[in-house]
Amino acid sequence: QVQLVESGGGLVEAGGSLRLSCAASGSILRISDMGWYRQAPGKQRELVATITSGGSTNYADSLKGRFTISRDNAKKMVYLQRNSLEPEDTAVYYCNAMVLTTTRRNLEVWGQGTLVTVSS
Repeated sequence: QVQLVESGGGLVEAGGSLRLSCAASGSILRISDMGWYRQAPGKQRELVATITSGGSTNYADSLKGRFTISRDNAKKMVYLQRNSLEPEDTAVYYCNAMVLTTTRRNLEVWGQGTLVTVSS
């Protein structure tokens, strides 16, 4: 099986910074795209950013310039950085990965989510 585990969430004051981490583990042969999504209270889950194994990034148009996604292929990790947090960034942040397993299965895997609360 494959697991994604997020960390780095919590309560942050507005104007503060955030760095979320996501670690992939399990029967992984290769990870292609990795990404971050978020779901604010009462809203649908939305894309924040994705990154390919080669480092090409894609950001949601509405969030472009506010977040930075990066990854470490050797460690099977993806990160999300945000400075100058705003209360509107309060959400559960989910890690996502497209994985080829050692049994040659292609899986889309989600983490359990990490809650970020930004206080004003």
